[in-house]
Amino acid sequence: MQNFNVGFIGGGNMARSLIGGLIADGFRRDRIAVAEPDQRRRAALAAEFGIRAEGDNLRVAGSADLLLLAVKPQVIERIALGIAETVQQRRPLVVSIAAGIRESDLDRWLGGGCAIVRAMPNTPALVGCSATALHANPEVNQRQRERAESVLRAVGLALWLPAEDLMDTVTALSGSGPAYFLLLMEVMQEAATTLGLDRESARLLTLQTAFGTAKMALESSEDAATLRRRVTSPGGTTEQALRVLEEGEIRELFRRALEAARRRSEQLAEQLGEK
Repeated sequence: MQNFNVGFIGGGNMARSLIGGLIADGFRRDRIAVAEPDQRRRAALAAEFGIRAEGDNLRVAGSADLLLLAVKPQVIERIALGIAETVQQRRPLVVSIAAGIRESDLDRWLGGGCAIVRAMPNTPALVGCSATALHANPEVNQRQRERAESVLRAVGLALWLPAEDLMDTVTALSGSGPAYFLLLMEVMQEAATTLGLDRESARLLTLQTAFGTAKMALESSEDAATLRRRVTSPGGTTEQALRVLEEGEIRELFRRALEAARRRSEQLAEQLGEK
């Protein structure tokens, strides 16, 4: 993983997480560069990681074998058009983590014929626990697939999708998913305080329960439904609580929530790509 250069366009939280993950994995600092317009952020990145950080997108793009676009979806067209000539000359693998930006639109902005991987990490990348889905266009070769996977795997799980349109479902599931779990934790904490627990105890017990349950599920070969049945004693307290949730149609509620998020992802892709 040491024989190629990685360039980041954008030095925000996700880029910072990926840079930190790469270095923790043993990636050479002198093979990482980032272009970031904010001078204070550039200085912080250089000081924290010992990498090259500058304000010139073209210089970073011109030295990258893997160019990762870590910018907001609303500005990615402008960024891509600005580096298109350099990308056409250098021909790097382009990895985009901009939500809702289709490979065909990005390829068009970059001048066509580009090797592009679209990736959807989520915010737990900030603590090295991302769930990332990837999709490659037909221009991406096997070595480039391995490079893209190695970069995203530096901050957690990385898996490939067979079709790009599944990215909208991934956005609804794992992209937006941290907010669903945080809402659930928020609701559980509030309910516990109404039943007498102090706020700090409710917070700590909720967080540790969430963490332990996720760890238990990850380390088990059983699916979630099997594990749930195993911890639900007939006639017990858990069964009573789950009955209330089922009566409230929690399954249908989550189906509708993910469907709404997926639909919005599709709409954003149309809006940002149409020209």
